[in-house]
Amino acid sequence: MRHLNKLLCACSFAALGLPALTGCEGGELFEVNAPDWISDKVQDIEDSENGNQEDIYTFGSTDYSSAFWTEFSKYYVIPDGKIWTAEFELHIDPNATNTYKNFALVITNDVDRDGEGYKEYGVIRYDHQPSGNSEWGSYINRSYVQSTLTFETDTDEGLEKLGGKVTLTVDRTVEDFFAVTMTNGVVTKTYEQPYEWENLNAEASNTNIRCFLVVEGSYIDFLSSKIGTTGGNVSADKNPKSMVLQNVPQYVDAGTSLEEAMAGVTAEVTFEDEATKIVSASELSFTAIPDMDTPGVKTLVAAYNKTFRGENCDAPIMAYANFEVVEKIVSIAVTTQPTHTTYYYYTSKATEGLDGRTLAFDPTGMVVKATDSSGKTRVLDNSQLTFSSVPATEGSHKVTITAAEGVTAEVDVRVSESISSSIRYTETVGATDKTTGFLGAYSDNFKVEVGETKSIKFTNYTNLQANWNNFVVALKRNDNSLYYWLRADNYGRDAADVEIAFAHSGTQWVNQTWEEWLQSMNGAEVTVYVTNCGNGTADVQIEMIGNDGQLDTQYYLGANTINPEDLYFALSVDGCYLVF
Repeated sequence: MRHLNKLLCACSFAALGLPALTGCEGGELFEVNAPDWISDKVQDIEDSENGNQEDIYTFGSTDYSSAFWTEFSKYYVIPDGKIWTAEFELHIDPNATNTYKNFALVITNDVDRDGEGYKEYGVIRYDHQPSGNSEWGSYINRSYVQSTLTFETDTDEGLEKLGGKVTLTVDRTVEDFFAVTMTNGVVTKTYEQPYEWENLNAEASNTNIRCFLVVEGSYIDFLSSKIGTTGGNVSADKNPKSMVLQNVPQYVDAGTSLEEAMAGVTAEVTFEDEATKIVSASELSFTAIPDMDTPGVKTLVAAYNKTFRGENCDAPIMAYANFEVVEKIVSIAVTTQPTHTTYYYYTSKATEGLDGRTLAFDPTGMVVKATDSSGKTRVLDNSQLTFSSVPATEGSHKVTITAAEGVTAEVDVRVSESISSSIRYTETVGATDKTTGFLGAYSDNFKVEVGETKSIKFTNYTNLQANWNNFVVALKRNDNSLYYWLRADNYGRDAADVEIAFAHSGTQWVNQTWEEWLQSMNGAEVTVYVTNCGNGTADVQIEMIGNDGQLDTQYYLGANTINPEDLYFALSVDGCYLVF
């Protein structure tokens, strides 16, 4: 009767004006065998006169079947100058094999998820995988993330270390600083941002942000929460220890100022406790030794004098690099032709009406020699050159190579139309109850040779929860590492979790709302085309015939940094399943 007496007592206290317990509502109130965590919390209430607000509830399926973005905590509104502290038990599936099966913190403006004007700052998951998508969002700078446990891939061992009683803080108490800490005493993950985010609320006077938690393949017993004013969880500021210069130009034209020459330089700064971040040229001080006035090799001295939070540090740090001041280039010549000079394109219903379609020039293997005003010659790195694009039309085309204003050369390339061949595949990808989370299941990998277009057809079944709960196209290497993942709803990211910058568009929202499109995708007949363009890029084109009979299309063109000799693709899921 110990559990029963404590619960009755706690609920009586709530009736007298003490904070109400969510756990006192519902059929479990009078069960003798109530979970131990509830009775333990009730004991905490009896033993404490002043504590956090009791906030007891469970979310996520206790059989570990919750897919990502299907189960959510309450909203927690954090005003400027406040800190939110939450405590909860995180239950990890003992049979889980993927490191992302834990929880994520979602940080947004002060609007409900489905409300008008809802905007996200970003998402921070408890696991830490620098090469994966353990943090994402336009406002998240991953260089500010630190963790005592790092996973190289999402199948590494050690997921169980994330379970147990977690304390989470979101701290806005320090001016021009924002911090998140997640810790269970075994694994601590932090995000310490040395500036405050811009206000994404419609009303400038509303400076609140909201937070909520989402689980995947796990569940949470919430224990308490508190909005306070004490910033005790913000770690001490950190002084810089060292830095490494990046993007220092190899050559600088005579007459160029040092400030202009080094405008693109950045530095990776390492601070105390091994925290790192990238700083721009505007935050560095430069000196050239001996001068910038005469041609020759120079030593660049760069100094940095800020702490991690941007305050003046105890002592500045310095880094060094060499560059050469040279006479201006008067002519260039291609002395070695590029490795790849034949490019390919494919036209599906997704691109048949696309005007001005082009292909990127691939300079791999090309050698360009420059001659300066003094008559000296030198080989230019391809990064010092710019190239005209190639029309996606059959035939021979000239590419203009530019080294400086008015200094150009040309190379010839040929463009051919790719021929499509279909892939036969008979497996089902994803659980048919639509609970498989993001990239939680894959088809086989399908190789795409240079110049080939491979097509594959399947039926897509979605849980109808959100636009992204549909198929995902993953561009891969032979070793199964990722180039890009590309969704059905016009969104994608690379292996470093950076949003794609190449051309992409679709018709999903042209003649209907996003909600209408999503409804049509449950049972949609889909054809995916992947082309190896032979120029270090890949094209993905998609035709989707919805359950309403309407054709919608999506394309991703010029997915770059592809090794033409090592291009594969696979189909994956997010809260859906695919039948081939």
